[in-house]
Amino acid sequence: MADIAQVIQIEQTSKSIDKIKNNIIEFRPEIKISKEKKIKPILKWAGGKGQLLKNIIPEIPASYRKYIEPFFGGGALFFELRPDQAVIADSNPELMNVYQQVALNVDDVIAQLKLYVNDEAMFYAVRSQCWQELKPSVAAARTIYLNKTCYNGLYRVNKKGEFNTPFGRYKNPKICDEDNLRAASELLKTAEIVCGDYKDVLNKYARKGDFIFLDPPYVPVSEYADFKRYTKEQFHEKDQRELAEEVSSLQSSGVYVLLTNSNAELVRNLYGMYPHVVIPSKRSISSNGNSRKSEDVIVRAYPSSSIDAEIQTSRYPATRFMGSKNKLLKEIWNIASNFNAKTAIDLFSGSGVVGYMLKAHGLSVTTNDYMHMSYIFAKAMIENNSVVLPIKKAEELLKRKQETDHFVSDTFQGLYFTDEENELIDTIRANIAELSDPAEKTIAMTALIRACMKKRPRGLFTYVGLGKYDDGRNDLKLSLREQFLNNVAVVNAAVFNNGKLNKAVCGDAMELSGSADLVYIDPPYYSPYSDNEYVRRYHFVEGLARDWKGVEIQQNTKTKKFKNYTTPFSTKNGAEEAFDQLFKRYRDSVLIVSYSSNSYPDRDTMLQLLSKYKTHVNIVPIDYTYSFGNQRTASTHRNKVQEYLFVGYNNSNVK
Repeated sequence: MADIAQVIQIEQTSKSIDKIKNNIIEFRPEIKISKEKKIKPILKWAGGKGQLLKNIIPEIPASYRKYIEPFFGGGALFFELRPDQAVIADSNPELMNVYQQVALNVDDVIAQLKLYVNDEAMFYAVRSQCWQELKPSVAAARTIYLNKTCYNGLYRVNKKGEFNTPFGRYKNPKICDEDNLRAASELLKTAEIVCGDYKDVLNKYARKGDFIFLDPPYVPVSEYADFKRYTKEQFHEKDQRELAEEVSSLQSSGVYVLLTNSNAELVRNLYGMYPHVVIPSKRSISSNGNSRKSEDVIVRAYPSSSIDAEIQTSRYPATRFMGSKNKLLKEIWNIASNFNAKTAIDLFSGSGVVGYMLKAHGLSVTTNDYMHMSYIFAKAMIENNSVVLPIKKAEELLKRKQETDHFVSDTFQGLYFTDEENELIDTIRANIAELSDPAEKTIAMTALIRACMKKRPRGLFTYVGLGKYDDGRNDLKLSLREQFLNNVAVVNAAVFNNGKLNKAVCGDAMELSGSADLVYIDPPYYSPYSDNEYVRRYHFVEGLARDWKGVEIQQNTKTKKFKNYTTPFSTKNGAEEAFDQLFKRYRDSVLIVSYSSNSYPDRDTMLQLLSKYKTHVNIVPIDYTYSFGNQRTASTHRNKVQEYLFVGYNNSNVK
């Protein structure tokens, strides 16, 4: 064992704590670090973002001028991105001394670290030192050593500012990772390393086009009882509000700001107007194992023109909903972007993905559908701009708190789900009804509908049991409980604020009031080759969305379906007349109409109808394959068709 007295010998230095606090070291890169070389953070850090990198990286702008991180901590994102220009900062002088010395004097830091061993007596002897009185490189090595050998890598100080985390009792911690320290040194040399208050750092360095990553001390919620004790100083509500004001100012100045925090009420109030995602996470430092599960929120406050609509659209939960236009989104937007549209109507919203895409592109969107489940989807993720359903609250919905009506258990016994699953559906239904927040209700119901669809092969209710469609997909192996919680998280992640008023309506498209700059029409297709009965395929989840109110179950049918809704698009003559009425009503709007080559009205008839009301009519044919169709296995392969995008507009609609 190394001589403890030798290792902990205090080396005096003329550099005072005040000089360290005010020290700014600027380096100019001489060696370009390899982008392929993985660099790990050199410190473990409570609240470090290593586990969230996969969620944070997709939120980062495609290009930016300079990287700035003023609450640096362990720097997981910096070491992952390896930016060419960076300012890294923190108000903790001991921490920033580590990065300064690894950049300046990595050989000295490594030499000192090699003297340390994982020994409890040595740990407490080294911990008793005053780091300000040590030579900076020795102080840096001391901090790294304590970090690697203390309990959970937790940086905690007492009221005197003295490090007081206990010995960690690890078997073989890697105290000196020489290769990684040298790689980190080369990267740190390319950055400006600053010790200072975040506001001073932002005021001095932040400029238009820069990317700023903010990871402040989190707003405490019950799950974070131990998590908030990082440093001597607390980040109080006043500080959080001041930070939110800084974020708003930076965004207005053309700066890209990405912020992480706890999914607490204060955070939702401060940042609810910005696009954000909620991520379930697990804390490793809570003393209570049951409280380690929590939620982080990632807030994206970018200049309004910079929101990446394609990335945002990709967050919309995938669905196998019949007729979903998920594969046509790029083509639809390529057309819509040619017009100066600020408002839009998605007249037959279905899965909701087109309306969501239009919202992501900054339009004020109204969605409509006669299917109540489609309306619920749109309420949860298009109309709703900020509310999420906390996972802990979702878990409570799984617990039976009162006697249920047993409706699903009695009505659908032995048809689609096990008795246990039917009872769980009844429990969730009853608990959703007790939620006071309407947006939380729609999120929970959307998650329940999606869970039920994912537990059914092909997501359909046209047959009972699993039958020949059981293809062994992982969705079928997960429990209904797991599916429900997974889908709450997925729907939460899709909630964002585009800064516009959006609205979801459930009603007859022929009677919807109001107008918009752009109207997207994707009605049920009338075809002699297949039916357009959505209710027949989805009657169980549609009933679930309606709580089976206003429908009459056909008890004589094997599947216990209810009567299909009346629609003019279910007959050849009715469809043509309905299109004519819609085109006439929206004669002043840009019309984009999705339609299939094997449906009626046919291509020429649709062109004639549109031409009655529009100066210009174009058609974009797209080869398309339907996921569902009763002709899928036929020799004619009639599920392989051309999807038409009809575009009708007037001169006044053009940019």
